[in-house]
Amino acid sequence: MRTNTPAAVKPMPISQATKGTKRVAYFKMWKRGKYLFLLFLPTLLFYLLFKYVPMFGLVISFKNYNLFKGIWASEWVGFKYYKLFWENPDFFKLIYNTFMLGIYRLIFGFLAPIVLALLLNEARNAVFKRFVQTVSYLPHFISNVVAASMVLMFLSPSSGIVNHLITLLGFEPINFMVMPGMFRPVYVISEIWQHVGWETIIYLAALTSIDPQLYEAAEMDGASRWNKMMSVTLPGIAPAIVIVFILNVGHVLDIGFEKVFLLYNPAIYETADIISTYVYRTGIGQGNYSYATAIDLFTGIVSLIFIYSANWVSRKVGETSLW
Repeated sequence: MRTNTPAAVKPMPISQATKGTKRVAYFKMWKRGKYLFLLFLPTLLFYLLFKYVPMFGLVISFKNYNLFKGIWASEWVGFKYYKLFWENPDFFKLIYNTFMLGIYRLIFGFLAPIVLALLLNEARNAVFKRFVQTVSYLPHFISNVVAASMVLMFLSPSSGIVNHLITLLGFEPINFMVMPGMFRPVYVISEIWQHVGWETIIYLAALTSIDPQLYEAAEMDGASRWNKMMSVTLPGIAPAIVIVFILNVGHVLDIGFEKVFLLYNPAIYETADIISTYVYRTGIGQGNYSYATAIDLFTGIVSLIFIYSANWVSRKVGETSLW
């Protein structure tokens, strides 16, 4: 007697099975973290609206932009404005001023929060530690307009506290803001004062991840506080230091426009005039939007090269990198 055997079930293709598994995984991930995604949504919209959408305006750097014709109806001019910037007599001065100001800020502004974090980590008095943290955080929440006004008031040759101290020491008052050689130290010191406390948070957070048993083992070996800091604390926050350094290298030419613009004046253009202030004067002041956009795009490309190079060196030398 013949019996009908069911036909063999045809297996599902591997690619379809993989796609189905991924869909299920994505759905579970969305269901599990839907509220986190909603919290992330304002940040995503901010970057889309104010960072990515404006990128379409970069096309005017290749056009002779006319405000009345609009972006697409304006005449194409290719690399005309890039060549115009490279042939500008002030090209090397702008690059040098921007680079030097960025290097000074990178060296001193990068080291200051690390030193402060290490000192706070060594502090044993909890009340004193919280007081120093609070005082160092506060300037970060002051706007650049107020911070620049305070710097100008402190350095005023007639009523500034700095010149008052100089006078008490028996010296003549110094008009810092008309001396080209004093602009970079003044700017860097004001940046450290304003942001050192806030940037210290990163390293204080990294310090909390260090295993306390490492300190106990070092103490049992007879290590002093200095030796423990050099052998345990610094290696523990080294990955955070490397990441922050790579990010800061990418901003060497991206000096903050606001504070420089508020502090500088024609008397110190020799050292204070940087790319961002020059872009403001040519773009907004003179209405040459295509030229200003070309300069700004050039700066962005150079910054990208810097950060990529720093990441490549970090990946080759050590084991920490952004990507």
